[in-house]
Amino acid sequence: MAEPNRIRAKYVIGPDGSPLTVADLPPPATKRWVIRRKAEVVAAVRGGLLSLDEACRRYTLTVDEFLSWQLSIDRHGLAGLRTTRIQQYRPEIGTSSPPPGHAFAASLPSGPSRQ
Repeated sequence: MAEPNRIRAKYVIGPDGSPLTVADLPPPATKRWVIRRKAEVVAAVRGGLLSLDEACRRYTLTVDEFLSWQLSIDRHGLAGLRTTRIQQYRPEIGTSSPPPGHAFAASLPSGPSRQ
């Protein structure tokens, strides 16, 4: 439900530093979520161009999905939104460890072996 008395921003500063309006946002039917599009939606919500509910409805996102984009930006910058990097960042976020032999796993210090 829209908030009737909420003042909506006319524009926000986008991830590339340029002004971003509602007209500049990705189309509602977007299926391919590249880094730039995710970052634009996060910037729009943070700047008050869209509410979280509006963004989730418009783009058929779950709140958790949007919040994961926001957290990735906060922790890793725009590169954190790269889907090919998710496994590399997950151990830092606190989820499961990468599989043995994975490039990131090879860089982790090895602890005492359990036998």
